[in-house]
Amino acid sequence: MRAVDLVHPGAELSVLCIGAHADDLEIGAGGTILTWLASGASLSIHWCVASAPAERAGEAQASAEAFLAGAKRVSMAFGDLKDSYFPYQGERAKAWIEAQKQSMRPDIVLTHRGDDAHQDHRLMSELTWNAFRDSLVLEYEIPKWDGDLWRPNMYVSLAEPTLAKKIELLEKHFGSQRSKDWFDAETFRGLARLRGVECRSRYAEAFWARKVLLR
Repeated sequence: MRAVDLVHPGAELSVLCIGAHADDLEIGAGGTILTWLASGASLSIHWCVASAPAERAGEAQASAEAFLAGAKRVSMAFGDLKDSYFPYQGERAKAWIEAQKQSMRPDIVLTHRGDDAHQDHRLMSELTWNAFRDSLVLEYEIPKWDGDLWRPNMYVSLAEPTLAKKIELLEKHFGSQRSKDWFDAETFRGLARLRGVECRSRYAEAFWARKVLLR
């Protein structure tokens, strides 16, 4: 396995982050975002959450502001798609994704895995590929009851303090999720440790890159 400095000091990159629900991006790629921001790169980030109804919009915005502190430029978009019903709101979902093109032409796009067991996640991934096929698209994972973890082909190593900060921010900003039996530090740290084993790091977040152009 060869390490590649995709994001490094002095680099100027635009990153589009797409999540179906409030907390998806933070769970799947929060450590990666924190790592990139600490790298010395200059990042412009557009943070998009497709389903952030009134009761969760505040959580989503406060969390995004905390995770993205230090970015060169930040913009956000919060949609009102109905949780768990995305495939039945296909036209609205596609229009919402297409509207994000007006914000940037991203170098990197973070989105859900294409074969995620959650129907909302799958649709977001499909629509992301429809709209941003000329960008580097990295698909992140969300642990869940369905047991749909897979074999990734890209990893971002996380320092222990970075993982600790990710977990701290998740616990701080998503009070609505604390009652869920899987939403805890042990889940997030355990998955990061497993992915770290796979890339000879202590901790890591994992992604799937379907198509990469080397220059």
